[in-house]
Amino acid sequence: MELKIEENLTIRIDAYLSEKLELSRSRISKMIDDGTILVNDKKVKNSYLLKTGDIVKIGEYKEEQMNLEPVNIKLDIVYEDEDVIVINKPNGMVVHPAIGNTTNTLVNALLYHSKNLSDVNEYRPGIVHRIDAYTTGLLVVAKNNKSHEILSKQISEKKASRNYIALVWGVINEDTATIDAPIGRDNNDRKKMAVTSINSKNAVTHLKVIKRFKDATLVELKLETGRTHQIRVHMNYINHPIVNDPVYGRRKKLDDTGQCLHAYKLGFFHPTTNKYMEFECELPECFKNILDKFEKEMQG
Repeated sequence: MELKIEENLTIRIDAYLSEKLELSRSRISKMIDDGTILVNDKKVKNSYLLKTGDIVKIGEYKEEQMNLEPVNIKLDIVYEDEDVIVINKPNGMVVHPAIGNTTNTLVNALLYHSKNLSDVNEYRPGIVHRIDAYTTGLLVVAKNNKSHEILSKQISEKKASRNYIALVWGVINEDTATIDAPIGRDNNDRKKMAVTSINSKNAVTHLKVIKRFKDATLVELKLETGRTHQIRVHMNYINHPIVNDPVYGRRKKLDDTGQCLHAYKLGFFHPTTNKYMEFECELPECFKNILDKFEKEMQG
């Protein structure tokens, strides 16, 4: 594989390639050390800063192996048939395994629950789309590759609908709004996403106010695109971060129960029947408890 650096960057090669190749930083470092990765046909250090015109050559490498084990974890299954499973994901559950975290994920639970899952991605069986560990709510799982491809296409073509409810800091005066701001890696912290014009992708979120409190607003959000941490980044960008968000919140957490962001509605066309299906689920207790505090503050 060969990459030519077209953009104007000031970023370490190990950080850049970790994102591009979706490999761990330590794995990239080993590849740089052993000469599997070269810049302009020369070995470089992990700290090498990429610049415009650099040609990065990446030799053959083997993916780090993960042994995915079925784990008996109770799932809140909203709907299931031969092609799909719709799940209400609880707070704190990671969707799929990664190096260093190969158990107690949704995938581990799915492997225990069903022998039929799509294998489009070897380490993410069944997973068509994701939500953050501390975001609760609905997602659809594919039980075969045909369903996986059809559902993925619906999401990319914006035929599937995903609606969220969130509690955000501050009072939003407008009843509706659209946030159209590109999202990419944060240049100062590569573990975070940010609204940026560098190496970004378009991102659009639609917002509707449900209720206003003294210092917060309950909103419904609809995704037009599906970028990593999109809602959290967009709400932070407009200075109304998600309540209890540990990364983008810019406020002290109220408790450790997770951010007030819930995927409450999910709609898609069934991959076999082509019938439109829509599902809804209530707010989780952790969200309700925080919401109650704001309700009481309004009353008292």
